[in-house]
Amino acid sequence: MSIWAALAGGLIGTLVLTTVLRAASEFGLTRMDLPFLLGTVLTSDRQRAKAFGYIAHFFFGLLFALGYFAIFRSIGRDGFLFGALLGLIHGIFVATALVNVLLPTIHPRMGSSFTAANASPLIESPGFLMLNYGTSTFVVSIVGHVAYGALVGGFLQLAH
Repeated sequence: MSIWAALAGGLIGTLVLTTVLRAASEFGLTRMDLPFLLGTVLTSDRQRAKAFGYIAHFFFGLLFALGYFAIFRSIGRDGFLFGALLGLIHGIFVATALVNVLLPTIHPRMGSSFTAANASPLIESPGFLMLNYGTSTFVVSIVGHVAYGALVGGFLQLAH
């Protein structure tokens, strides 16, 4: 297994995931803008937040590819289907814990269930399964993460 193949798959996978999320937003399937969510952790400037967010999203995409690589390596198995399964697990984790529970606790500009009534946060909390951003958000996110995982696993399989 090649770490470079995993990183290449992570880069292409992140591009596909980002495109799926952006297209879903443009078609009105979700109100979620992941780069904006990530970028506003660093700045309240809305324009810069998007730029910082895209950089952060691609960085995390490469970081997660290394995590996938470690899992593939420890199990001794890779491939499109196994990668898609990991992507499904990753997507469910993102929707139920990472974006829903962890991000609001560290995000300085995001509301949460503990936000005071007189406060006006810049960003609404995603809520359970990210449903505050639209009923299709969970499905769109899962589709994108499954594609991401399939690409990372597929790149590793092709590198043999």
